[in-house]
Amino acid sequence: MSAPALTPSALHGVTARGPLSDAVIRRLTGGDDVGLGAEVATALAATADVVRDDDIQLALFVLYASSYGSLPDLDPSLEWDAGVVAARGLLEQAFERALRATVPMPDLPEPTVDAVGRALFALADADTGPSLSRYVAKKATDDQMHEFFMQRSIYTLREADPHSWAIPRLSGRAKAALVEIQSDEYGAGRPDRVHATIFARAMRGAGLDDTYGGYVDDVPAITLASLNSMSMFGLNRRLVGAIVGHLAAFEMTSSIPNRLYADGLRRLGFTEDVTDYFDEHVEADAVHEQIAARDLAGGLAEDRPELLADIMFGASACLTVDGWAAGHMLDSWMRGESSLRQRDAR
Repeated sequence: MSAPALTPSALHGVTARGPLSDAVIRRLTGGDDVGLGAEVATALAATADVVRDDDIQLALFVLYASSYGSLPDLDPSLEWDAGVVAARGLLEQAFERALRATVPMPDLPEPTVDAVGRALFALADADTGPSLSRYVAKKATDDQMHEFFMQRSIYTLREADPHSWAIPRLSGRAKAALVEIQSDEYGAGRPDRVHATIFARAMRGAGLDDTYGGYVDDVPAITLASLNSMSMFGLNRRLVGAIVGHLAAFEMTSSIPNRLYADGLRRLGFTEDVTDYFDEHVEADAVHEQIAARDLAGGLAEDRPELLADIMFGASACLTVDGWAAGHMLDSWMRGESSLRQRDAR
């Protein structure tokens, strides 16, 4: 007989969504070895969609949180526990297969700085994902903006961390370009300008809890999948091309949406402490997009042509998965519904 699900207080407010996430939480909070391999096999056999499966995506989120140190109740001595690592590997294999089967793969350019840069800009320009930012600018309500912050907090309160895993795996111009981008993300030496810190201030200004993980229970699997995909790319050295492509697409599609988010917040009467995060990204990401596309992604492809396919896959995965998450929010709001998980579904 399986053990009962943990109460929310057992993991800083994060509640299991099924037998697998329950087993992962119990193991990583110091519980007995609960047969994670069997739970993984059962969960994978039962799901029709790994990307949108609540139990699987929460399990991956908690496994990655162990490496980030983002949830303090997770026992750090268990990060490299053999059973934990094996379970994560099995889940990652299934998650990666699902992404590679559904993310559109663009044509590969020549592995040169100019060709890769042009291909990435063309990929970003061709993105036809839902325009959440335009909806926010013109139509979003106060309640929807609060939901927006709650959904975005899952990544943005840890902003830049998934991409930073790539730093020790790169060299030369690609490494220099990534460090240049990440330096700005981490405030360029000013703790008060670290982007995650600015976002936390925005959440407080909007009347929300800025504790990391405070809204994990409220967001759907697809929101967790957005962070989990970049965590998977960043933590696996063999996927260094994918995390580089992901960051390039991320930076190249950030400046204009953030301007629209700021416009929407001002329309609703939010003050500068809330809009500051978005205003900061309008200028910063307009600079970062050139560095990311050419010096980082293009430079890496030119130096290591064998990574070209993964660079383009990572870029397309960023646009696709973030589009799914944005589409969920926008579709919910257009139906007059909340984009958050319903409490009776937990």
